[in-house]
Amino acid sequence: MLRFDNLTLGYGRHPVVHHLNGQIPTGSLLAVIGPNGGGKSTLLKGILGQLPPLDGQVKLAVSRQQIGYLPQLSRIDRQFPISVREVVAMGLWRHCGLFGRLARQHRLKVDGALERVGLDGMADENLDALSGGQLQRALFARLWLQDAELMLLDEPFSAIDSQTTEDLLGLLRDWQSEGKTILAVLHDMNQVSRHFPTTLLLAREVIAWGATPEVVTEANLHRARHQRTAPDPDAAECHRPTEPSL
Repeated sequence: MLRFDNLTLGYGRHPVVHHLNGQIPTGSLLAVIGPNGGGKSTLLKGILGQLPPLDGQVKLAVSRQQIGYLPQLSRIDRQFPISVREVVAMGLWRHCGLFGRLARQHRLKVDGALERVGLDGMADENLDALSGGQLQRALFARLWLQDAELMLLDEPFSAIDSQTTEDLLGLLRDWQSEGKTILAVLHDMNQVSRHFPTTLLLAREVIAWGATPEVVTEANLHRARHQRTAPDPDAAECHRPTEPSL
C-alpha cells in the first residue's frame, strides 16, 4: 500500500524527517507519535504530495485521489458561511465535483453519513453552531463519503469529548475491517496502546516502528523526548549517506 524509500522531507534544504525507510501494509491501523516538531504532520504532507521530498520517495499503491485527509481541527475556519450538509457533501467530490449540484441520491448519501456519525437532523446548521466534537463528527462523515483506500488523520481526537472520541474510534475500526489503511497522528499514549496495533515513533528520524507494545516503551519515549527536533537554521544541507564500496 505505502512504502518509504530513504524518504527525507523538510523546508528549504533543512530536513524535518530523515531517511525514512519502511512499508505500511494494506489494512494497517497505524499510530504516528512523537514530540512536537518531530515530523509527524510533515510526513502526512509528504504522503499527500504537498511537500516534495528532499531525497528518496514515497511509493503508493493507490492514486492520490484515493487518499482521504483529515486536518487538525484548529485549521478549520468555523466562521466560514457554510452548512454541515455542504461540508459533508465535499466527500462526494469525485462523483459530483466540489461545487456540483447535489442530486437526490447524493443528498441521501449525505443524510446517511450524518446519521452514521450521530448528526442526523443537523444538516442545515452552520459550522459556527457546532461544538468541537460535532464538527469533528461532520469531518468524519465527509471522510466516510470519500471512501478512500488510504486515510491520513492529523490529531483527530484532540480537544473533543470522550464520547465523540469513542464513537469515532469505532468508525476507524470499521474502516480497517473493510481493508482500508489508516495513519493517525496522536498524542494520547493510552489511546495508542488501547486501539492501534502498530505504531511509528518519530522524532525527525525513526525511534521505533512496529507492534505498539514494543514501540511505546519508557526507553523509546525517553529517547524521543531528548532527540533534537527544532530545525537548526545553521545546519548543513542533508545528503544521503555514501554507500561503502565493495
